[in-house]
Amino acid sequence: MITILENAKNRLTELREKHNKNYVRLSVKGGGCAGFGYDWTFEDSPTDKDLVVDDTLLVDKSFELYLLGMQLDYKNDIFGANFVFNNPKAKSSCGCGTSFSI
Repeated sequence: MITILENAKNRLTELREKHNKNYVRLSVKGGGCAGFGYDWTFEDSPTDKDLVVDDTLLVDKSFELYLLGMQLDYKNDIFGANFVFNNPKAKSSCGCGTSFSI
């Protein structure tokens, strides 16, 4: 469903440890410049409605339609650090890369 590239996996691990949680949850919310946005929270355990990706990331199965085939990366350079969502389901995205349309 989602491929987590090495830089993203390392950053997710850092965030889990910092927040003392076992998982990072990725959700899709309505809003943002382009119509949908990505939302992050932290969890101790998955539910029966979750997909577990690489023992790190939780995604509610209801968001699978929006995220199928996505690659998650993390970039840290002179201009800043952020997650990069390479989402083939997104028809367009905003300039900041945190919201998208389908």
